[in-house]
Amino acid sequence: MNPKWLTRAGLCALLAIISLAASAAPAGPPRVAVTDLAYEERVSEYFRVVSASSKSSLRASGRESERDSDDAYSRRSSGSLNARSESNYSSTEGTYSYIDRGEMRKFTADIKGGLIKSGRFELVQGKPFTDTKHTEKLYDIIARIKQGMYPGADYVLFGSINSIEFRQEANPIDHTNTVSHTLSLELVGEFSLINTRNYAIKSSFSAMGTGQDVKLLTSQGGRVVLNRGKVVSEVSRSLGEDVARQVEEQLTGVSSAEERDNSYRPRGESVREEVIIFK
Repeated sequence: MNPKWLTRAGLCALLAIISLAASAAPAGPPRVAVTDLAYEERVSEYFRVVSASSKSSLRASGRESERDSDDAYSRRSSGSLNARSESNYSSTEGTYSYIDRGEMRKFTADIKGGLIKSGRFELVQGKPFTDTKHTEKLYDIIARIKQGMYPGADYVLFGSINSIEFRQEANPIDHTNTVSHTLSLELVGEFSLINTRNYAIKSSFSAMGTGQDVKLLTSQGGRVVLNRGKVVSEVSRSLGEDVARQVEEQLTGVSSAEERDNSYRPRGESVREEVIIFK
């Protein structure tokens, strides 16, 4: 048998084994890029324009004649003065409106953390939207994908803010001399998980984050300082948990907490078995 033929046959077999092993190897977790939260709001501003001007002119003229002869002498003079003044004043006031669009560089860290904690996704960093001259392109996520703003991502999680509202309240507590002061924040956003290859929407949902800080003040008085940072932190954390939960539910079809606990384990976490020996 020809040794060269054996060598070629062995090489072909080795390549076939490598190809088979590569095709059988499990694919890595999908890579997701999370955008900053987009916002759009109508802004109204008051304006007042005052204009004042004045114009004046002065014109004078004179004429003088003199005549002298052997019999008589005469002298004549005449003059005129013309003065003119004009003033103008105008005032205009009102309001004008415009659409303010942009991305909020907050509330996404806990969303990314929730997706990482699930162990089902690998996160990649995308590029922020910085085109301040063409803000209408903010919501054209397909164009942003085509521009290469999310390199290496299999999916883009695009989020936009529907509502964000701070509330500060002071409520007396019945039958006491105490007043409850509350600072709360509620944020509602819409999210879509978009495939970067065929632009299919794999998941779409609304999510909410809430947070509050409460201080009690008695009738003896004092100064109430509500913790705004604590409120924002709670909103970010609860929003991240809600987003991560809904992404997992819609991608896998699992909705019960029990099934998630049994099925979704972070990578590297093994199932623990407890053995009880009865003597």
